[in-house]
Amino acid sequence: MIAVFDGHNDALTREDHARLASGREGGHLDLPRMRAGGMRGGIFALFTPTPGDDGPPPPGHAFGAGGTYAEPLAAPVPREVAAADATAAAGRLFALERAGELTVARSIADVDGALAEGAPPVAVLHLEGAEAIDPGLEALSAWYALGLRSLGPVWSRANAFATGVQFAFPSAPDIGPGLTDAGLALVKSCAELGILVDLSHLNEKGFWDVARLEAGPLVASHSGAHAVAAASRNLTDAQLDAIGASGGLVGIVYATAFVRADFADDPDTPLATIADHARHVADRIGVDHLALGSDFDGATIPAPLGDVAGLPRLLDALRDAGFGEDELERIAWHNWRRVLDAWWR
Repeated sequence: MIAVFDGHNDALTREDHARLASGREGGHLDLPRMRAGGMRGGIFALFTPTPGDDGPPPPGHAFGAGGTYAEPLAAPVPREVAAADATAAAGRLFALERAGELTVARSIADVDGALAEGAPPVAVLHLEGAEAIDPGLEALSAWYALGLRSLGPVWSRANAFATGVQFAFPSAPDIGPGLTDAGLALVKSCAELGILVDLSHLNEKGFWDVARLEAGPLVASHSGAHAVAAASRNLTDAQLDAIGASGGLVGIVYATAFVRADFADDPDTPLATIADHARHVADRIGVDHLALGSDFDGATIPAPLGDVAGLPRLLDALRDAGFGEDELERIAWHNWRRVLDAWWR
């Protein structure tokens, strides 16, 4: 079975550590289903819902399929709320590590170790939106010491560092201003410490601000190709070109509203739709810049995939799209390993 490194999931937002270890009803990801699907590692997000929300939209949430749609930009989250929420979610991950269920990756050696026979899977600690970090960045080193190795400056809302891209269909990602001065300092500090900067929820102006800093390979952990589905959360060909030129990657998202050309948030979506985005990215910038980034437990996932245990079916869909076995191994694991190593050194 091909080992998979998945670029993004929201399981820590939804579940306590005990049920993630033993298995749970519903949802997309837990450790038993990871083993069944060949997922040996991934980026585990700490996401703070907007006050009044219960978290990422549940499966079946209607984004307004067809026609023009734009969801209002979510309200900001106070730092004290985000810091408390993220600390609690991080505690769930560390409890799993303490129980020997997984390894929290603090080095590329930890990632490599997940491929050893009988080794536990590896989890990269990620802040999805940097609201838990103060604008003066005093907390960033503390989070690094805890094990933070990946950070998205924003989710799809504004904060002290940047403006997230709202969900809009059809729409370019050119929505709102770029990085603030604090955002520029955040990216530079992440590069100095060795924390990957994830651009998936950042708007286009912010994307180009990060690109100009040349802080490290450009990475969008869970996004699609705008040329295939013109959702605001997807990447234009110009953005893809910049990612390829930087040595970065795109983790193809599985969220139905972002991969379907009609934007329908509909589980009755064929896996070939995800493969179409993978094919476009590979043809545009090369297989070495293509990876997987599910958004498990944060979005509606195609029913033919179901959950993380269905990953072999997704790999079959990529085979049907013309990817060979060596290419699949790069897409599934080695491309993520390369960019993590580049950011963490």
